[in-house]
Amino acid sequence: MLSKVAYVTLFVNDQDKALDFYTNVLGFEKRADNPLPTGTRFLTVGLAGQELQVVLWPGTHGNAKPAPGLVPGACIFETSDCRAAFETLKARGVEFETPQIIEQPVALVAIFRDPDGNRLMLRENRKP
Repeated sequence: MLSKVAYVTLFVNDQDKALDFYTNVLGFEKRADNPLPTGTRFLTVGLAGQELQVVLWPGTHGNAKPAPGLVPGACIFETSDCRAAFETLKARGVEFETPQIIEQPVALVAIFRDPDGNRLMLRENRKP
């Protein structure tokens, strides 16, 4: 019935500012930038070699009350070296909610937000 997840949407205040963050800070590539009759744009980014696209759509991110504990990101980005990615992004000005890498039994993680407040997470799978 379902074959894959094609898009994930993040709400942003300024599409150009979000595009700059996702491409120049996180290293995504721009995939689509199509003007719509409504005056907005269908703007997407993705990681090289992957089909999944993140839609950067005008709006305000949700304000749901999270359950207790570590809240995952709206988007979770896999990395082979969480510590190196953490340091690289910090050097590029990314402010992390977690002051250091969190070591969980199944993964190393670090949480940060984009300029619009969307919660994002780095994750390195730990080998069993």
